[in-house]
Amino acid sequence: MSFRFACLNGRAQLVVGPNNNVVDLAEASGGKFSAEPIEAFRRWDEVRTFAATVTDPGTPIDVTTLDAPSPWPLQSFGIGLNYKSHAEESGMEPPKTPLTFAKFSSSIAGGYADVPVVGGAIDWEVELVVVIGSGGRNISKKDAWDHIAGVAVGQDISDRALQFAASPPHFDLGKSRKNYSPFGPWLVDAKGLANRDALHMTCTLNGEVVQDSLTDDLIFDVGDIVEYLSGIVQLLPGDVIFTGTPGGVGVSRKPPVFLKAGDVLVSTIDGIGTTTNHCIQG
Repeated sequence: MSFRFACLNGRAQLVVGPNNNVVDLAEASGGKFSAEPIEAFRRWDEVRTFAATVTDPGTPIDVTTLDAPSPWPLQSFGIGLNYKSHAEESGMEPPKTPLTFAKFSSSIAGGYADVPVVGGAIDWEVELVVVIGSGGRNISKKDAWDHIAGVAVGQDISDRALQFAASPPHFDLGKSRKNYSPFGPWLVDAKGLANRDALHMTCTLNGEVVQDSLTDDLIFDVGDIVEYLSGIVQLLPGDVIFTGTPGGVGVSRKPPVFLKAGDVLVSTIDGIGTTTNHCIQG
């Protein structure tokens, strides 16, 4: 059974029990493991083994106070136009290789972070988020999941006006404002994760379903992405990959629909978790 990992006040936590209590990893291990989340990703196999021995019922917490599971990744990537349904609604040809951009780490936020609405063209994009464990270079597709710590629910919030302010577009800047990369509330260990290539995800806006898909609609699946990226850069422990969004985004609606202050986004991946983001005036 997959264990869950979280970050609270900058410290690594194990999430235990049906009430989502937390156990401080450094304290529970008597200092064997560091409180730094990045160190847990470097030693992920050891953390998994230790987590299986923990019987502490944990401390109740308000899940909305959790940080992102990897709060300050050295590298954070986004993959654009990576669902067939999204490429189709965008009127664009599916990419031949993963359309990759940076989501700068200062945009990373917890799964319940407020989203500041800056301007009138802010969009939602529910995504499966992958966090790298051991990392490396030239990782083959068949070995990709062995280099992944776990997965979480995320939103690739997009400032469409900023994104398309230049030619070619600023994918990186348009998706990197404060709190525009929320994910969490925790990370689910990748080992033994059921249906990991066909996970069901939904996004609701003010209670209305706006996105509903399986991750088997990905053009480039998780293995493809890890193989591609690691063939160019070294993937490092704690690196974050936003793997793409399915159809249903606001900019492709007729007429377009964009986020405004007071809106509420609820994003869910079955068996992984749920996040909620309230939109506030930026």
